[in-house]
Amino acid sequence: MRIILLGPPGSGKGTQAQLMVQRYGIVQLSTGEMLRAAVAAGTPVGLKAKEVMASGGLVPDDVVVGIISDRIDQPDARNGFILDGFPRTVPQAEALDALLKQKHLKLDAVIELRVNESALLSRVETRVAQMRERGEEVRADDTPEVLTKRLASYRNQTEPLIHYYSERRKLSTIDGMMAIDEVTGAIHRQLVALGATESKARAKSTSNSTSKSASKSAARAAPAKKGAAKAKMAKKSAKTAKKPAKSAKKAAKKAVKGTKKAAKKTVKKAAKKAARKSAKKSVKKGAKKAAKKVTKKRAKR
Repeated sequence: MRIILLGPPGSGKGTQAQLMVQRYGIVQLSTGEMLRAAVAAGTPVGLKAKEVMASGGLVPDDVVVGIISDRIDQPDARNGFILDGFPRTVPQAEALDALLKQKHLKLDAVIELRVNESALLSRVETRVAQMRERGEEVRADDTPEVLTKRLASYRNQTEPLIHYYSERRKLSTIDGMMAIDEVTGAIHRQLVALGATESKARAKSTSNSTSKSASKSAARAAPAKKGAAKAKMAKKSAKTAKKPAKSAKKAAKKAVKGTKKAAKKTVKKAAKKAARKSAKKSVKKGAKKAAKKVTKKRAKR
């Protein structure tokens, strides 16, 4: 999300920028802060800015754009940024467009906080009077006189940007005179409408949809998982059942073998017995025959 906040001094740009930083996790890029940081870091563009500032001159647009270029390349600006205080002029806006195009980035929205200048001056006058009554110190740049000059400068230099961004269909105007939370809500609704961010309802719906999808997937996976477990158990049972069957088969085979062996032994024993009996009978018969012959010979004598 890349946003520009436009509005005259006192319109609440700084307050809304901080609230957006907290809400969307993006960074606020203030030109003054970036210049000071670049000077402190001693970067090439920072050193150039330091030289110009030391001579009392205004920092050229190309130097400011160079500092912004370096800043948006930093990791914390990857999610997006809010530009507050830049661009101030149409040439600066054109330079920023060229920079973003070069980096293949696009500007999501330009939010203008429109306020009533007379009401702003009245607010400042009241605040300054109350501070003086309490004996508090009033900042030199926070007086009605200074605000009047700054408002004139804004009208001359920055108001042309409203037309510039309106022509490019980037401009969204919010009533900056509303209460702070109302302005915040209006900005968020506008960003949702532009597609720069999601609404809470949509984000919740997406989250619920993802959750339901995950639950359905889990539900579909559960029977398959259960079936796989059952198949595994059945396989194990079959394997277990196969063991006794194998053992029984082996035992039966052994038993048949034993029976065959026993039968063979019995037949062999019976054959031996029969052979002995036959031999005994033959011997007996032969002896009887021989005795008969002997008797017959004796009788002849």
